[in-house]
Amino acid sequence: MMRSMMFGQPSRMVLTLNRRLLSSGKPIEKRRFDKILVANRGEIAIRVFRAITEMQRTSVAIYSEADINSMHRQKADEAYLVGKGLAPVAAYLNVEDIIRVAKANNVDAIHPGYGFLSERSDFAKACNEAGIVFIGPTPEVMSRMGDKVAARKAAIEAGVQVVPGTDFPINTAEEAKEFAKNFGTPLILKAAYGGGGRGMRRVDKIEEVEDAFTRASSEALAAFGNGSMFVERFIERPRHIEVQLLGDHYGNVVHLYERDCSVQRRHQKVVEIAPAPALDPKHRDAMLADSLKLAKHVGYQNAGTVEFLLDPRDGKHYFIEVNARLQVEHTISEEITGLDLVQHQIAIAEGRSLKDLELEQDKIKVNACAIQCRVTTEDPARNFTPDSGRIEVFRSGEGMGIRLDSASAFAGAHITPHYDSLLVKIISRARSHKKAAAKMARALKETRIRGVKTNIPFLQNVLNNKAFLDAAVDTYFIDENPHLFKFTPSKNRGQKLLKYLAEINVNGPTTPLVTNLKPSKVDPVVPPIPTGAPPVGLREVLKKHGPEAFAKVVRQRNALMLTDTTFRDAHQSLLATRVRTYDLQKIAPFVSHNFANLYSVENWGGATFDVAMRFLHECPWERLEILRKEIPNIPFQMLLRGANAVGYSSFPDNVVYKFCDLAVKSGMDVFRVFDSLNYLPNLVVGMDAVGKAGGVIEAAISYTGDVSDPSRKKYDLKYYMNLADELVKAGTHVLAIKDMAGLLRPTAAKILVDAIRQRHPDVPIHVHTHDTSGAGVASMLECAKAGADVVDVAVDSMSGMTSQPSMGAIVASLKGTEKETEIDPVAISKYNNYWELARQLYAPFECTTTMKSGNADVYTHQIPGGQYTNLQFQAYSLGLGHKFDEIKKAYAEANEACGDLVKVTPSSKVVGDLAQFMVQNKLDKNSLVERAEELSFPKSVIEFFEGQLGQPPYGFPEPLRSRVLRGRKGLSERPGASAPALDFDKLKKDLEEKHGHPLRDVDVMSSAMFPAEFDEFESFREMYGPISALPTRVFLTGMEVADETQIDIEKGKTLAIRQLAFGKLNEKGEREIFFELNGQMRSIFVQDREAGKDVVKRARANPLDKGSIGAPMPGEILEICVKVGDKVEPKQKLFVLSAMKMETVVEAPVAGKVTNIHVVKKEKVEGGDLVIEIEKA
Repeated sequence: MMRSMMFGQPSRMVLTLNRRLLSSGKPIEKRRFDKILVANRGEIAIRVFRAITEMQRTSVAIYSEADINSMHRQKADEAYLVGKGLAPVAAYLNVEDIIRVAKANNVDAIHPGYGFLSERSDFAKACNEAGIVFIGPTPEVMSRMGDKVAARKAAIEAGVQVVPGTDFPINTAEEAKEFAKNFGTPLILKAAYGGGGRGMRRVDKIEEVEDAFTRASSEALAAFGNGSMFVERFIERPRHIEVQLLGDHYGNVVHLYERDCSVQRRHQKVVEIAPAPALDPKHRDAMLADSLKLAKHVGYQNAGTVEFLLDPRDGKHYFIEVNARLQVEHTISEEITGLDLVQHQIAIAEGRSLKDLELEQDKIKVNACAIQCRVTTEDPARNFTPDSGRIEVFRSGEGMGIRLDSASAFAGAHITPHYDSLLVKIISRARSHKKAAAKMARALKETRIRGVKTNIPFLQNVLNNKAFLDAAVDTYFIDENPHLFKFTPSKNRGQKLLKYLAEINVNGPTTPLVTNLKPSKVDPVVPPIPTGAPPVGLREVLKKHGPEAFAKVVRQRNALMLTDTTFRDAHQSLLATRVRTYDLQKIAPFVSHNFANLYSVENWGGATFDVAMRFLHECPWERLEILRKEIPNIPFQMLLRGANAVGYSSFPDNVVYKFCDLAVKSGMDVFRVFDSLNYLPNLVVGMDAVGKAGGVIEAAISYTGDVSDPSRKKYDLKYYMNLADELVKAGTHVLAIKDMAGLLRPTAAKILVDAIRQRHPDVPIHVHTHDTSGAGVASMLECAKAGADVVDVAVDSMSGMTSQPSMGAIVASLKGTEKETEIDPVAISKYNNYWELARQLYAPFECTTTMKSGNADVYTHQIPGGQYTNLQFQAYSLGLGHKFDEIKKAYAEANEACGDLVKVTPSSKVVGDLAQFMVQNKLDKNSLVERAEELSFPKSVIEFFEGQLGQPPYGFPEPLRSRVLRGRKGLSERPGASAPALDFDKLKKDLEEKHGHPLRDVDVMSSAMFPAEFDEFESFREMYGPISALPTRVFLTGMEVADETQIDIEKGKTLAIRQLAFGKLNEKGEREIFFELNGQMRSIFVQDREAGKDVVKRARANPLDKGSIGAPMPGEILEICVKVGDKVEPKQKLFVLSAMKMETVVEAPVAGKVTNIHVVKKEKVEGGDLVIEIEKA
């Protein structure tokens, strides 16, 4: 509703008062200002420049040395340096230098903006004495209104109600304590000579007065040059209402209605509204009338604001203060009235009357509702800690009803810690409060600011709050709505990905490359995929009827079934487990539609789990979930290391059970359960965990030796038959033979499989081998003939050597036989074509760099397939390629020294570590035993002899075990049997606190098994974003200048990236890398670790260590409150930091002892710099 109000003519006394001479002694003369200087910076300076330009006058800026690159300097017609050699804030407080610049450049008038000198009467007086017009009230009025005590006295004289408070400024904490004793608490301390929330503290207890006074006075001194304070009683739950005034030099004063500033924090306004919504008209009229009464009483001229606290309980309002200047939120008064306050300020200073300006009260109407949000560079998630740095991205929210007032809001701008944190003011305008809020919410949603933290998430929560929309807020609104601080973190995906690409450009791959080969510039083509749902597969039987029915169906089939290992073991053996989900996901739908008759797709577990986090920077659980979505019809299979789950050592039993439960829920079906020593107690734990989770138990016999050689005394047919009997007895659904080294010769395969089939005719048999010797296809064909139901294969281009036998070869070999598979050779060919190209992307990990063919000497050294590849890579990388035969021989000797083990992870690592140890120390089997008591063995070897892996089938070799343990007693039972259960709830709570965001149960499980790897992965993902969406070549080696790529970060959202340039090294040891993202230029600074290694850098706080206390923002250390050796308690004050004219007290987050202090008083620090270290108690 539009409103208007007309007040009576001013009294003769007031007219006489306002016709006084200016301090220059001359009567008011109408004149035109040709040149106007703005004694301020940032957005308010630009705001005033715009008004000056529209009035066709010349604008003049001043700037400090710190503001040499600031936008306000560039927006003015002329700009001059002030305060050379002074601190950034002090430069703008240097009255003498500002006057000097104004006189030297023929300035007619000075506009002070807000803050800095805007309420300093001595500045206004100095202007007038220099013959320069001060655009604002007279010095006398400023002095009276700027002094809160004098303003309070004037209000009382004018008959305006005030809050009980001191009658004069105070300068000591003792005076504040005396007031508290007389009037009680709560009370509020205010800077006597400034506002904006600076130097303001609420005090609830008398014992808090001294510290609060010290902090507030110090802030006031820094911000306004005077630390005097004003104390008054604190009114509970008020609304903060202020009235905008304009007065001329002829005794006329009008109001531009009111603003509601109740949404505030630390007494600083955050969101302002005009007019005040849901305000009783009689309360509004009373405050408007009192504002005019007070202004006329003091002879107020130019723009000003009278502020009140409105007690909604009884409707009484209390005068707080007069702001004798333009205010930050003047914009919304302009929007609702259509009046340009700055232009009217200038016109009034030129001597024009309100009547000349057509500003009679009855002509000033409310035409709209408006809201202003102050977007600041503060982090609301960290208690609004000011942030500084370089704005990497800026995209504004605009459109109908939106106004932006800013200065440093552009990409590339540097936000310094020297000044106020205000970045941009967003003003919305509409016909109602709710519609204005909707426009504001939309503008905030559109706004993108990267590089510095902002309060936008907080503002969005405010704008969406029902109480705010219903206009039912008071000054307690923020304090009483903690959900306003629950934010959905900004994803910032584009910028994080650019940071990753820039990091690779400057410092090389984040994933260590094994060979000197580069990823090929190929784009693997996915064959055509039919539309609609894929054919029904074996998984439907499992899901509908359970594991027992699943096993029965498998056993009843005549055709040999296949497990495709291309998605896991094949690339573990050939490409160091480096194939990414990105490339698996692309081909997965084709597999789903064309290989529905597979027994399973092996795609998870084993080394895949930790390697995904460590080297591919992927979540293994997300891989499983993604592939499950793409392949809903084929059972998935994984490798489970018995009581070790997917780790390399034993875990508490509840970890294994929980892991299997989560795996089944995430999409896993078949668990090949094995133990590196065939240790039955470890196997049974894994089997039971799988069974209780509802998965298919595929218990595995890990094969070594040669059952076809009657001269071998270990690992003979009887050994394997006994083990098979135990596994069937323990409840396995499927019995697996896991030939991890490819030792199962065709003759032995026939003997072993036939014997098991005869003994257990109803149990499906699944055989796994590696083709290291080249006889893999022959062995699997013999297994099929002897009664095996399933064998493992890999697509042709990912088969052979240390991988599995060829899928195409086995399918072709069985064609026309009773065991003929149900797999289409044409589909295999198309599948193969994809992987022939995809494999070229992983050239940096290609095993054929060193291994050119299979080698039958595997029957001698018995090295498992994946380990064989890794050992060969290591030998060549160390320049020992010519000694690889020697390493293989050492492996065989190490195996014998350990007692001839079943060699599969982690027992194979024990043998491999011991082999390298023997080569390095020039030991053979005999000298190893002789010198065992004096040698420092690898950790894995010691843990094996301690029994940490379990008990080997033929016992530990003596005297080697006793000499390695040196008197320590080894385990004689299952390692995890006595381990206490892991508290998952506590771990989850600790992890969420450490990483700062909610975690899923699967994340907690990853940490339970691989704590260091999980922490590193989480930190990496937080820093670099969704790098799993990058094409593989780009992920591994980055981009070159002029390269382009497109990245699908989610459905319907694609980033187009082009690299533009690679910058030179700067003085900080950084390089600037330039990109184009979605057509907009962006740049990233990256520390060059090699070229910049001589650049001295301050130690950084470790965000994962609570005892590592860093500076929360850039700033200056004002006070250090502890010393080395002090014992501190949580929330004890450690140090005080000053930044952006705000003092922040940093408290101890934990109890402990101060071990190091890295800074001294008055030292400048950057955000994140290490300040204090605490050794936690």
